[in-house]
Amino acid sequence: MRTTFLTFLLLLLTSGFLGAQQTLTLDLAGAKKTALEYNKSIANADLAIQKASKAVWAAIANGLPQLNASADYSNALGAKISIRFAEGMPATEIDIKPTSNFYLNLNQMIFSGNYIVGVQTAKLYETLAGFSREKSELDVMAQVTDAYHLVLISEELLKVMEQNEVNLQGIYDKMSALETFGIIEKNDVDQLWVQVNTLKNVVKSSERQLELARNMLRLVLGVDVDTELILTDKLDSMLDAAGKMALAETFRVENQIDFRMLSQQELVSRKMVDMQKANALPNVVGFYRFTQKLLKPDFDMTPKNMIGLQMNIPLFSSGVRMSQIKQAQVDLEMVKNNKSLLSDQLKIQEKQLRFNYNNALETYLNQKANVEVSRRVYSSLKLKYEQGIISGLDLITADNNYLKAETDYLSAMMQVLQSEVQLKKLYGNLN
Repeated sequence: MRTTFLTFLLLLLTSGFLGAQQTLTLDLAGAKKTALEYNKSIANADLAIQKASKAVWAAIANGLPQLNASADYSNALGAKISIRFAEGMPATEIDIKPTSNFYLNLNQMIFSGNYIVGVQTAKLYETLAGFSREKSELDVMAQVTDAYHLVLISEELLKVMEQNEVNLQGIYDKMSALETFGIIEKNDVDQLWVQVNTLKNVVKSSERQLELARNMLRLVLGVDVDTELILTDKLDSMLDAAGKMALAETFRVENQIDFRMLSQQELVSRKMVDMQKANALPNVVGFYRFTQKLLKPDFDMTPKNMIGLQMNIPLFSSGVRMSQIKQAQVDLEMVKNNKSLLSDQLKIQEKQLRFNYNNALETYLNQKANVEVSRRVYSSLKLKYEQGIISGLDLITADNNYLKAETDYLSAMMQVLQSEVQLKKLYGNLN
């Protein structure tokens, strides 16, 4: 039994450890799918849709029959009613007995302008919540894509720095051995040692940057911070796809999610004007009332069942309703102006993003050529340094130039990928 218990405990601990060290192997499409399932912003957007749906039902339910029950109890504390039936006759006193009643009230709205407009407005808000969810989805997919790209770029940068460190370390070890025999000056070896140590620090910084990028990706994915991520997509294929992205001939502002949300807000504002106008319409309510006497008085004329109609007609409000209508109309005009302004801004933004994309693509192609040249120059100077033709300072300068070309090349990659994401997000095409 003790062995069985220990085995069970070991299984529990092992399963808990494996759960904490979960590994996710993701391509970009899988990362987007994971984020849409676990990201907290998407979860909140879904909850907002549920809330808007319940608000629609609440608005509709306000016009359905409403049943309420109530009860009361009253005691006059021994008071009496004094009645004189004729002049000169003595007054007759009637005791006021305690009474208790149970009421059942059924109300049914027959007509209300506010109710009709309120239901329509609630449905508009439900649609607006759906648009908000779509915008959240676009934002999250853009964040996931950028974070995915950043991890790949950081991994590539770390590989470059590690390989460069290995190369320089090998040169340093070889030159250090030659320096002991007096073939190479100690000053050159010391300069190379400084460069190697500097590169070690750069490698450590790149490792931290890579872990930070992975944590950012974990955050937008909505997974645990201890989850190990293995990314399967390659930078080369992503850059090829980015370079071949087909740009739309014309940008349709009315299809953009922010513009659609503002258009929906304009419809809501129009309903707010209608709501204020509906305040001047009469309200008609039908009712049924059932009364059950629990403690009856001696003299009772209250009927047990009663039905009726109640109409409320607004006649005069000293200009309050008109002022409220004017305020709603001003709000509507402000939304119209914002909509027109947003249309202009989106058109300018689209042109700017097109420019950024084309510029980033040209810069990337130039940097790709530059890094090839820098790599060849560095390899040539490294060979010359090993042959004693150039000094250590020349090699360090060549190494710094090569590393700068590599980092500029990786930065150009990131600019291409980011500009592609921004343009696709504007078009609403990040699936």
